Amino acid sequence: MDNLSGYAHRPLAFVLRYLRQRPGPHAVILIAVAAAVACSVGTQYGVKNLVDGLTGGPARAGSVWLAFVFLMSLIAADNFLWRIASWTASFTFVGVTGDLRRDIFRHLTGHAPSYFSDRLPGMLTSRITATSNAVFTVENMFVWNVIPPCFATVAAIALISTVSPAMAGGLIVVAVAMVFALFKLAAAGKPLHDDFANKAAAVDGEMVDVINNMPLVRAFCGLRFEHDRFDETVNRELTARGRSLRYLEKLRLAHAAVTVALIIGLLAWAIMLWQRGAASTGDVVLVCTLGISILSATRDLAVALVDVTQHVARLTEAIATLLLPHELQDHPEAEPLVKAGAAITFNNISFRYPGGLKVFERFNLRLQAGQRVGLVGQSGGGKSSLFVLLQRFYDVQKGSITIDGQDISRVTQQSLREAISVVPQDISLFQRSILENIRYGRPTATDDEVLRAAISARCDFVETLPEGLATMVGDRGVKLSGGQRQRIAIARAFLKDAPILLLDEATAALDSESEEAIREALSRLMRGRTVVAIAHRLATLRNFDRVVVLRAGKIIEDGSPDRLMQGQGPYRELVTQEMSRLATHAA
Repeated sequence: MDNLSGYAHRPLAFVLRYLRQRPGPHAVILIAVAAAVACSVGTQYGVKNLVDGLTGGPARAGSVWLAFVFLMSLIAADNFLWRIASWTASFTFVGVTGDLRRDIFRHLTGHAPSYFSDRLPGMLTSRITATSNAVFTVENMFVWNVIPPCFATVAAIALISTVSPAMAGGLIVVAVAMVFALFKLAAAGKPLHDDFANKAAAVDGEMVDVINNMPLVRAFCGLRFEHDRFDETVNRELTARGRSLRYLEKLRLAHAAVTVALIIGLLAWAIMLWQRGAASTGDVVLVCTLGISILSATRDLAVALVDVTQHVARLTEAIATLLLPHELQDHPEAEPLVKAGAAITFNNISFRYPGGLKVFERFNLRLQAGQRVGLVGQSGGGKSSLFVLLQRFYDVQKGSITIDGQDISRVTQQSLREAISVVPQDISLFQRSILENIRYGRPTATDDEVLRAAISARCDFVETLPEGLATMVGDRGVKLSGGQRQRIAIARAFLKDAPILLLDEATAALDSESEEAIREALSRLMRGRTVVAIAHRLATLRNFDRVVVLRAGKIIEDGSPDRLMQGQGPYRELVTQEMSRLATHAA
């Protein structure tokens, strides 16, 4: 779905993309609206015929009744055609918003982690909603508030030409000049509308950010501060919106002055023609009613211009953010990863985060298939970076990372991540049931398979819950303890059954009573897999095959835990420090 990035700065083309997906219903709507407008304007001509017939006296009763039937037919057709257009639009326009949100969501979720780290989640979700609402509103306003007055003006001028071609020609010149001026002036106000769109998105993002961090806000007595901060954000939005609306109101005022003067001129011209006998009474009535129709139509157009301009500004701002090209894409010749022994090699890699400091420079590390390797060292050494690079959340600037000799930049991202299970320290849970959260490891798993995974991960706490596995975990698992959330993550890894297992201190949040049982479960989980574990509690590595000590992106020690403990290097020093801390706490 990355082809959406081509529309990032082309809002009109973006909207047309979705209109073309439903050509039939849109054609029905446009034809019905055009025909309804023609009938509506035609009623003015019907009134003219009726007036001319009535001025002829009772002797022309036949033509009067014919004019009556013609007029009533136009009125009936007008109403019926609007209902056809409205009924068709009721499912067509809604369908467009569904297509749009599905596509944008798919595109958004394809972005690299760096994209999300630089943006507030609330602001991104609000932009999807803003885009959908803007397209829905613009499409509705275009069909109901832009096309009708445009068609009505053209039809009115055509009918006025039957009274006086010169009058119609003058109207055409004035109408073209007015429309051109309105659009030029509206475009000149675009910076004001864009500023309002940015400020509106900031309000949504600010609200979601605060609500997501309410425990932190309350813990640090930050309610007053957040209230004041939000007030400032809202005030900035209100100021920007006021400037945008006042600019557009000036356009509407100028338009009103021109159209009133135009109607006065038309009526005076028609009366002068009547005085010379060049126009009938019905012609004067026709010019009068059509002039009022033009006034109403162009006024509606000017009002629609206000809303359409602001909604297009919000649409433009939203898609410019959402439809950026994906930084990480599958290679054109990418093939699925062939799962074999799961040997991992970091081959002479150099890497720095976007806009950040360099993490690795010509870094090399080889992990044999089935080997259990622990990564230790102080923060900033590169342990977590190896995890994200192995999952290809970022691409290295130099060198390569291979799994069984296959360069991960040349395999599909889907197949790469299917080969890796992760048990992170900071557990991510959906606001769904425990069953659904565990099943996320393998969506096709049966309930029995999910249950077996939960048992293997020692999720015995489920038995004490009223709804068992069907229990909802709350927002990000807030209804569960840290240890319970971690055991769900372990169960998810059991269920996925991938050949590579990444552990980020998987027992860190567990209570002492269940820690040993979970260690046994993890031992079974690690059997036959290539395991890479970030360990802050070094005791968890006592049964590992190998420990790699990292510092500032370099390997400063590498070997089995027993061999490293026999030496006098950094690993022995770290273990000694940990034992000393534990002894102090025990005392």
